[in-house]
Amino acid sequence: MSCNSDTERAAAASASQSSSSPLLTSQDHQSAASPAAEVAEPPVFDSSSSVVTNSEDNPSPPSTELEIPIGWPPDGKLSLNWIRNLMSVFDWASRNIEPTQLPDVFPVEVFDSLVLCASKILHKEPNCVAIDNLGSESTVVVVGDLHGQLHDLVFLLHDAGFPSENRFFVFNGDYVDRGAWGLESFLILLAWKVFFPRNVYLLRGNHESKYCTSVYGFEKEVLTKYSDRGKHVYRKCLGCFEGLPLASIVGKHVYTAHGGIFRHIPATPKRSKGKKNRKIAFSPEPSSLSIGSFEELNKARRSVLDPPWEGSNLIPGDVLWSDPSMTPGLSPNKERGIGLLWGPDCTDNFLKKFQLKLIIRSHEGPDAREKRPGLGGMDEGYTIDHIVESGKLITLFSAPDYPQFQGTEERYRNKGAYIVLGPPNFDNPVFHSFEAITPRPKANAFYNFEEVIDSDEELDLASMVTSP
Repeated sequence: MSCNSDTERAAAASASQSSSSPLLTSQDHQSAASPAAEVAEPPVFDSSSSVVTNSEDNPSPPSTELEIPIGWPPDGKLSLNWIRNLMSVFDWASRNIEPTQLPDVFPVEVFDSLVLCASKILHKEPNCVAIDNLGSESTVVVVGDLHGQLHDLVFLLHDAGFPSENRFFVFNGDYVDRGAWGLESFLILLAWKVFFPRNVYLLRGNHESKYCTSVYGFEKEVLTKYSDRGKHVYRKCLGCFEGLPLASIVGKHVYTAHGGIFRHIPATPKRSKGKKNRKIAFSPEPSSLSIGSFEELNKARRSVLDPPWEGSNLIPGDVLWSDPSMTPGLSPNKERGIGLLWGPDCTDNFLKKFQLKLIIRSHEGPDAREKRPGLGGMDEGYTIDHIVESGKLITLFSAPDYPQFQGTEERYRNKGAYIVLGPPNFDNPVFHSFEAITPRPKANAFYNFEEVIDSDEELDLASMVTSP
């Protein structure tokens, strides 16, 4: 199987630059969503240009511009047009066909080819990717949680501009669960990764795990959409999740990860002779917690279905599950049962220790922030949580009007946001907030949203897969 070469991507770069410019700006979108426009017809992505246009509620046949079913390119090399068609087909399918009909437009053989190509790239990347091939005309777009909200993802890509030779993307994880289109969202991002492997970076979120996807809907979504091939598709997705890197360094001064910082792991005591089978308890006391090093981060074993909450391989769980706090110090995250809580002093120490100026993490939506005293809400899609001598800590959330399915009548109606980092130092964040694409296509939840806890608290840790 062949995947894209650098030469072919460069040939498509100019087309990407011109055709991926924002076709609907954040201001235009928010204006369209204002009360004055409430009588407008539902916005739909036009299948030929992917521009948001007005359409009738009644299901309509796909435009002749769409190629359905999607086929894998004969030479195994993706093109910009292939990805644009993929996004348009998924948007059309979400509005016009039943979830069980997805294999009719995206056959499992094409799924296998895409995931195989992407997995080969992802598994070769280090735990912490260095995004340092930036030039004077480069920009880096950082994206937070997406949670299967397909139409908001497609809008974000148009608003920020498609990935290109000079437009890099870092996605901070949580692509799936809760929303009805986690699979389609993840596949779109894998396609961009295959097309621009050195310009698009997909980091792992805590929901890219076996435990979370079994509770919050992604497993059932895949099994529903692919029926008798569902278990195969789900297993392939889990394998791909294991290959996702944990963190990134943008330029020289920005650290991004889904949850946050991580601990130092003391050396494991050597076993004495004759006691090879004796297990060694490994549960550092809170008083012994300290910030880890990037050498430790890159040595951690990320290829696990669920990051361990006990044992010696704790760094992946820290990076994916930790939360900031206004209380000084580093302590176990007792609310989540995994990861850490860290205060402003730890943010300052982390930034100073590694000569950084900015931490961009995600992981907390409006539901989680509702329960976090002293920290800002997620109304605008981002919060600046810590401002310290060495720099700032930002929480970024890119799923507007979250969660898609809510058990209460009153919705949060939060905006989503993305961040643009520009030259020369790529450490001065420019925030872009946007509202949700409304109305969303009608869909059923793939989990019991009225009973499942919204903010990932009180985990059933005993059911999580743990590895030594």
